[in-house]
Amino acid sequence: MTDSPLARLRAELASRGLDGFLVPLTDAHLSEYVPAHARRLAWLTGFTGSAGQAVVLADRAALFVDGRYTLQAREEVDAGLFELCGVPATSPGAWLRANAPAGATIGYDPWLHGRREIETLRSAAPGLRFAPVETNPVDAVWAGKPPRPAGPAVPHALAFAGEAHGDKLARIGRAIAEAGAELGVLSALDSIAWAFNLRGTDVPRTPVVEAFALVAADGRATLFLAPEKVTDAVRAHLGEGVTLAPYAAFPEALSRLGGRRVLLDPAGTVAAVADALEAAGATLVPARDPAVLMKATKNPVEIAGARAAHRRDGLAVTRFLAWLDREVPQGGVDELLAEARLEAFRRESNLLRDLSFDSISAFGPNGAFPHYRSTPRTNRRLEGDGLYLIDSGGQYADGTTDITRTVAIGTPSAEMRDRFTRVLKGHIALATARFPKGTRGGQLDILARQHLWAAGLDYAHGTGHGVGSYLSVHEGPQRIAASASAPGIDEPLLPGMILSNEPGFYKVGGYGIRTENLVLVVEDPREGDVEPMLAFETLTLAPIDLRLVEPALLSPADVAWLDAYHARVREAHAPHLAGAELAWLEAATRPLLTGVRAAA
Repeated sequence: MTDSPLARLRAELASRGLDGFLVPLTDAHLSEYVPAHARRLAWLTGFTGSAGQAVVLADRAALFVDGRYTLQAREEVDAGLFELCGVPATSPGAWLRANAPAGATIGYDPWLHGRREIETLRSAAPGLRFAPVETNPVDAVWAGKPPRPAGPAVPHALAFAGEAHGDKLARIGRAIAEAGAELGVLSALDSIAWAFNLRGTDVPRTPVVEAFALVAADGRATLFLAPEKVTDAVRAHLGEGVTLAPYAAFPEALSRLGGRRVLLDPAGTVAAVADALEAAGATLVPARDPAVLMKATKNPVEIAGARAAHRRDGLAVTRFLAWLDREVPQGGVDELLAEARLEAFRRESNLLRDLSFDSISAFGPNGAFPHYRSTPRTNRRLEGDGLYLIDSGGQYADGTTDITRTVAIGTPSAEMRDRFTRVLKGHIALATARFPKGTRGGQLDILARQHLWAAGLDYAHGTGHGVGSYLSVHEGPQRIAASASAPGIDEPLLPGMILSNEPGFYKVGGYGIRTENLVLVVEDPREGDVEPMLAFETLTLAPIDLRLVEPALLSPADVAWLDAYHARVREAHAPHLAGAELAWLEAATRPLLTGVRAAA
């Protein structure tokens, strides 16, 4: 193990006089999903999830993950090298306070951490010194580190965006002025992609391009983009209101902003940017990135695109489910084959740009990993009696999709049917909720969990995340979750926001269950209302497996919702199917009690 990544990093830290180092998952834009060159945590630990952080000391190290990734971390990470710690039960600060020598110097890369995070660590471990490094020690010892992605930026057509980038920048500029600043920093990649109507291929599954931006109060902007990414089409698209500068020139540009009032999002900007601005003599105006809420509330063109993308995607998923029912009894279907077949169905439209995330294709015990990723080593054949969970999505120019279905393989047990139906009841309760304007996602989470809680059950992940418009499948600021520490649960839900509705249940060593649709927040005025009311419109259209439903647990209202939902699915997809596929759809979506009898 003397030449392991951990050993090499420790040697580098010792040569720099550092007693420890923080290794986050994220990049200079605090992204959830990062380019290959920024995957330092995966290189060091083997952990491939989308949320985590390692802390390395001279004689011990720890990896911190939340409940979504506990099982995955146990599978991927050598417990002899890294102590596996669950958050929020513990934290890097608490672990350092207990394990680092008094007075130790803990290094961190200021281009990978926000100021708030570092301040929290200093408060949690006051006896330690947290020191920024000029160059990242992981990069110094990472042999074969991938280069930065070189793919070009691509204009996102107005027919899909619904608003010209000049108008967006003008809105952002007005918000900057209202906050009392002269200009603002945009560093989140999806904010930049949305604001400039640009897309790219720098991050797998998320169509963004690596860039920074400075936007003035008058709406004029400077976009910092690697020269090789700038094509004639991009120049023509951006026009005279946007000045182009090299990506690498961003730090130097910050040094020239002395005396200016600069808006900076404390939660979404790395410490290095704030440090550079203060060193230059700029005045920081802390405020949320103005693009965040604008991007989250979809305009009419984006909403129409989302509906179209979900009809198209739902047809592909429906055809896949029919294929699965036909092929599994013949033998030979495994997780990897099923995952590939679903992608193939999506690609038949010739409109799929990419998947929206790596598919979770999990049979039996693998389904108990909420963010499982099948590999040749873990791949299971779909055979015998069990549950198959497939969580997947597509990136289309008119929208981003995300859907999970749980499918019976063989004969499901009574316990499986009970758990599935409790999850379904929670899904229906959230889908049918009406709520006054101003309601937060955190206030709605209990609707999805109540029937599991009644049986002493729960799930260790949020119930809903925001979704972009041909952007990130995980988009803020809105969120539906139970944890008081979950970001976004206090964000008021607004018309035009898209969220997932995805309660689940996971039995370690047994199976996983999740039913996920995407929903759109819409106004829902009705006669007699005193308060302005909102509701959810379900966008996702694909059958829910009736073989897993226990009718005795459903209320008449539950049955009515499920039958009406399946009628919508049938109406959307029947005109595009024929023969065995159409027959399968009609059986899979017939009224509940009829469907259960047919399956039996």
